[in-house]
This record gives sequence, structure tokens and C-alpha cells, in this order.
Amino acid sequence: MTDRNSTVVVKDGGSSSGMILGIVAIIIVLAAIWFFALGPGAGTTTPGDTNINVNLPSIEVPAPS
Repeated sequence: MTDRNSTVVVKDGGSSSGMILGIVAIIIVLAAIWFFALGPGAGTTTPGDTNINVNLPSIEVPAPS
């Protein structure tokens, strides 16, 4: 009879740096969406029309001599 020894290698899951990096990336994306859509980066909008009156200078054409 032959005696065979089996070796089973089990890899550990490793560190959770990938999961932490993913969570940080999601937080950054959510913060950017909030800043540009709802927060101070959204800009100001005023309802209604904005009327701007501009007085144009009058140009006087010299009389021909």
C-alpha cells in the first residue's frame, strides 16, 4: 500500500483594506453629491425675472464740413 499525505492550503482573507477603501470612496462620493446638489456649492437661484436696465450712451455724428 502506498501512503499518500494530502496538504490543504487555506488562504486567509487578508486585511480589510479594500473594504475600508471602498467605504471611504462611497463617503467621498456622497459628500460631493451633497455639496454640488444641496449644499453651498449648489449656487443661488432667485425665483422670478431679473430686470437689468442699461442706459446706452448716445453717439453724435459730426456734421460734414
